[in-house]
Amino acid sequence: MVAFGKKLKERQIQEWQGFYINYKLMKKKVKHYARQIEVGVLERRHVLKDFSRMLDNQIEKIVLFLLEQQGVLATRIAKLGEQQESLQEQPDISRICELREAYREVGRDILKLLFFVEINAIGLRKILKKFDKRFGYRFTNYYVKTRANHPYSQLQQVFKHVGLGAVVGAISRNLADLQDRQGSYLSIYDQPALPIQDPVIDSIKAASDRLTNSTNFLNFVAQHALIMHEELPTPVEEQVDDERYHFMSLLLNLVNTFLYMVNTYIIVPTADDYSTSLGAAATVCGIVIGAMAVAQVFSSVYFSAWSNKSYFKPLVFSSIVLFLGNTLYALAYDLNSIWVLILGRLFCGLGSARAVNRRYISDCVPLKICMQASAGFVSASALGMACGPALAGLLQTNFKIYKITFNQNTLPGWVMAVAWLFYLLWLSISFKEPSRDTEEENKPEESNSGSVENDTLEKGLAQPLLLSSEENQQDEDGDQECEASEEAPEDSHRPARSIGSAYRLLTPSVKVQLLIYFMLKYVMEILLSESSVVSTYYFNWTTSSVAIFLACLGLTVLPVNVVVGSYISNMFEDRQILLVSEFMVLLGILLSFHVIIPYSVPQYVCSGLIVFVFAEVLEGVNLALLSRVMSSRLSRGTYNGGLLSTEAGTIARVIADGTITLAGYLGESRLLNATLIPSLLICISSIIATCYTYNTLY
Repeated sequence: MVAFGKKLKERQIQEWQGFYINYKLMKKKVKHYARQIEVGVLERRHVLKDFSRMLDNQIEKIVLFLLEQQGVLATRIAKLGEQQESLQEQPDISRICELREAYREVGRDILKLLFFVEINAIGLRKILKKFDKRFGYRFTNYYVKTRANHPYSQLQQVFKHVGLGAVVGAISRNLADLQDRQGSYLSIYDQPALPIQDPVIDSIKAASDRLTNSTNFLNFVAQHALIMHEELPTPVEEQVDDERYHFMSLLLNLVNTFLYMVNTYIIVPTADDYSTSLGAAATVCGIVIGAMAVAQVFSSVYFSAWSNKSYFKPLVFSSIVLFLGNTLYALAYDLNSIWVLILGRLFCGLGSARAVNRRYISDCVPLKICMQASAGFVSASALGMACGPALAGLLQTNFKIYKITFNQNTLPGWVMAVAWLFYLLWLSISFKEPSRDTEEENKPEESNSGSVENDTLEKGLAQPLLLSSEENQQDEDGDQECEASEEAPEDSHRPARSIGSAYRLLTPSVKVQLLIYFMLKYVMEILLSESSVVSTYYFNWTTSSVAIFLACLGLTVLPVNVVVGSYISNMFEDRQILLVSEFMVLLGILLSFHVIIPYSVPQYVCSGLIVFVFAEVLEGVNLALLSRVMSSRLSRGTYNGGLLSTEAGTIARVIADGTITLAGYLGESRLLNATLIPSLLICISSIIATCYTYNTLY
């Protein structure tokens, strides 16, 4: 694999080569500063001033060229507009076709210009990160804060491509107008009810949205999966290897995701009742529910490693283990053993194949439909989360067959055992193991597990200006500090080989985003897992009432994502939505406390809805930011970014469920407030950490 500097050079458009950010020069300059500081020639103030001036000059060079090209494109569009006006009086089909092709040619040049801006934006992020990492100084925070909001900001031109939108709008409108004209002049059959979008416009829109981080419902939902691909854009449409793609295999992965989420939440409405029927306290439901998450902490790692070699075998193993786990869960009632109940849930957690599902979408689904597949992964999870409690509410019966009891406590286990048995049969018949290249088999950990789009903007702790040369000899994405060559050693590009090495690649911004992910999963698990105990104690809700409440919460996921993905995320920056969502979660937690007697249903439902909805909003934005600030070395291999986020969320669920059980010793009357206090403290901590790294998320 090649260092970032060389990749940057390879992706440059040759005729514009002199107008790109001079990444190599600036990297050498950073090394020069380090040497000068070591011998005591330069002071911190001089380094910061000189590097700021150099950055300003580089950005000015980029922006002036960008404005020049915009002017050229605007002139070309204006001339084509004059030709288009002449067609109003004398329509000519051949001239319309020629004019449309001329507009498309301008569109392709706009696309090149968008790629030019995006590559320079990535280069700026990288060199800012390198400077911060080399000197341990939060320069990115200072530079962005002083430049981004200035009335004469040139940084806005690079990161927000100000002005290009008008050019894109002009060519889009004219191409659409010509498309309609061509249809009306040729034949009535040539004018469809819905005009076909031009491929050039589609490419421009995709590049523009990627550059501005604009999104829509599909993109926003897909971000929850934390499945990302290429770090640097390319102006050339690359051929996608469709031989590895098999629709039925993808469908089986999505069904696996759906069934696993149903399996996770189907027991929540009845876990407290099941625990008491076996002689345990109602709050032991925290251990019963959390046992699955405990096992998932370990299963995520071995499934992630196993997916380097196969997808079919891990899914088969997962189905068998889940079948056994649910059978044990159901038999615990007749065996009258709480330990068999917990063992069954542990087995279910050992069958968590979500790492395999993610990896299959990343590695085997063509890029052109990867966004849809990622959105399908998240939608399947959301649907399973809603269907689990709803299904539990329907299983209100009690009968025996051959001394085996079937009631509201055992039926969730039996239903899921049968579901996994049918899934295993379907998997055996329909799944197609994708082909693997010899090179890929020899280097299994270098496959793209897809969790990163761009590297972090910063490395942010203000420590002594110069760190040790050994520690900073090369950064976490393998871009070595060397003058002779832009190629870094092969080892510097390899993915993390352990949790420890992965942790060492985490910058402050990444750690903060993982803390936020931990917080939202903790808060949601507290809300969901204790809902049965709390609602029964305060409101005497039945199992059906709890199931309806949890199902309604789950059904809010997709509508909320529609609103946020289609509207809100296009009006505000991700970091703004992130911070506001954290404050709203904090508000929901505060409203949940039992300080007013009596505790009312509207207070519980409304506060729970606020917490759940804004935690869902927070998750999408959080994972989108995480994918942009995480090292590219965490985009592949066993210990990838997706695994780290999964582990953070799973550990949060384990701690939350343990908190419920421990708080149960204080009595059910104190359970609610006792579990909300840790949620409140963690939420406040995440808000403070977000404010600390806010400018690095620009």
